[in-house]
Amino acid sequence: MELTLFSEILLLLAISVGLVAIFRRLKLAPILAYLVAGIIVGPSLFNFLSEAKEISFVGELGIVFLLFSLGLEFSFPRLIAMRQLVFGVGLVQVVVTLLIILLVCFVSGYNWQSALVVACALALSSTAIVIKQLTENGKLQSKRGQLAVSILLFQDLAVVPMLIVIPIIAGASQVNLASSLLMALLNGALVFVLLISVGKWLLPRLFNEIAQARSDELFVLTTILVALLTGAITHLFGLSMALGAFLAGMMLGESQYKHQLEADIRPFRDILMGLFFISVGMQLDIAILAQSLHWLILFVAIVLAIKLLIIQMIARCFKQSKADAWAAGIMLCQMGEFGFVIAALALEQGLISKHLASMLVGVGVISMAITPYLINHSSRFAQFLAKQTEEQEQDATESQTEQLQEHVVICGFGRVGQIVSRFLKLESIPYVALDVDPTRVQEAKAAYEPVHFGDSRKVEVLKAVGIEKAKLVIIAFDDLNKSLTVIDLVKKYAANAKILVRTGNDDNLEALIEAGADEVIPETLEGSLMLVSHVMLHSGVPVKRIFGRVRRERKNHYNGLHGFYRGDSYKQDEREVEYLHAVTLTDNAFAVGLHLNELDLPLRGVEVTALRRDGKEYYNPEPDMELQPQDVLIILGVPRRVERAERFLFEGA
Repeated sequence: MELTLFSEILLLLAISVGLVAIFRRLKLAPILAYLVAGIIVGPSLFNFLSEAKEISFVGELGIVFLLFSLGLEFSFPRLIAMRQLVFGVGLVQVVVTLLIILLVCFVSGYNWQSALVVACALALSSTAIVIKQLTENGKLQSKRGQLAVSILLFQDLAVVPMLIVIPIIAGASQVNLASSLLMALLNGALVFVLLISVGKWLLPRLFNEIAQARSDELFVLTTILVALLTGAITHLFGLSMALGAFLAGMMLGESQYKHQLEADIRPFRDILMGLFFISVGMQLDIAILAQSLHWLILFVAIVLAIKLLIIQMIARCFKQSKADAWAAGIMLCQMGEFGFVIAALALEQGLISKHLASMLVGVGVISMAITPYLINHSSRFAQFLAKQTEEQEQDATESQTEQLQEHVVICGFGRVGQIVSRFLKLESIPYVALDVDPTRVQEAKAAYEPVHFGDSRKVEVLKAVGIEKAKLVIIAFDDLNKSLTVIDLVKKYAANAKILVRTGNDDNLEALIEAGADEVIPETLEGSLMLVSHVMLHSGVPVKRIFGRVRRERKNHYNGLHGFYRGDSYKQDEREVEYLHAVTLTDNAFAVGLHLNELDLPLRGVEVTALRRDGKEYYNPEPDMELQPQDVLIILGVPRRVERAERFLFEGA
């Protein structure tokens, strides 16, 4: 039995890995790969798994971790700043879509429970795919991007009551339905108050102690324990485990551990969510879909059309431009990943038939598969539908990349890469940067920096930023193997480009030069040279002699700096470092209409280093500049002060 289970898991992993790799190449969402894997191993095709129930149970934990991650992203300042769109367009979109789909289902002969499930599943859009595509295209901070994000934010909030209501309507008779819902509401309020009151003072202190221990394993285990424990508490009160995980994530979303928590939970979340979607795919009956393929295609077309028209009309009612309204509708007309969650839960509770569940999953698969194409071409479709051929969405980074000639490519946009970029910008030297940190790329793109997410060791990524036309390539990360790979690729595809490599010390200097680097800058030794230069200058040594000594040292590959006494190495406590953060002011932000000097931001421990308005960037803006909607402020400070300053800009004191 154990060998059979092991073999089944091994087979499932092999199929999943192969399909995810193929779907990645096709630029399709991994969710679709897991669904297809479930179809292959499920009873519809080969029926490989004898322990399907156990896999489904483990996969359901993925929903808990998904809601925990969603709670981490839930930001009260962001919600308040975007309240007009979130509780305006977002709320009306969900309500109107629910009512219209309910009406269509009633006319089609479904009972009210099944109709409600279908309406809930189809009212939601895919947060994961839409946000990913908008981020990669650099359109997340555009007006239509923010409109789409606002709608998605309310949809994500609406998921929680939907997951609570479905088990209740399944277990309650029509007579005591109202009392069951009232009891669930009271239990929910009690759990909310309990978890919020305990979590506000207990969880931050707990993670402070865990962080002091400096143990990665302990931090990860505590994160998992908190997510599951809060889920268990809500389950004891007869509510969804996902609700407890969401509340725990929401409480920790305002802490300084937010990004570390998200990074720690992501591998478990992704793996378990993969198992969940495999279990959903196993429930899909291919025979049913084959017999009803024409109805499925018609169903998909109707759903896309209904959601597109609803979002467009609601956005227009809230005074959004025609093009932005159409674009938001095109981006959000698909069924989302939470639709699969709702369909699986409803099937488990007996609210919908297997035929209807298969149809819902089929609609989700097809609509999500075409979503990247729809988003990539949303501007063109929106302009056509709005009959505004002259209107073009601003996409500064894309146009810059297409027009780059004789530019600089920066591989790695960490602290060193950002310092280099600032000096290049001051001299009006065109550049483009690559980095694999999604948060950093998103922050930089919000400030309209020409930064793209991608691994510089991949030929396709380098070609996308015009490596053939580059005059200089700067490798700003300190990793020998990665640097050698990038050097090799640059030599193949941009033989005339100069290559500068940053490294920590000169241990690998010869290897990098032999590989083809034109110049290697050892960071530690260069810092020592600069210090020595200042010492000699203050000691009265002529500047010419100082420059001569430094030049000779570099020419001799820093040999004169070798040979020193080493002490016991130790690690100092890391101090909080200042970082840059871009803040886009909304129409209702507190700071709109005020002058910079009226905000007294320096007293709050932050500094405004730049302001971007209408495509122009103002460095060290004048204190008397009056702030306007859609202004992008680049603020500098330590994390906690930056977060407080952002909240102040949106809400005031």
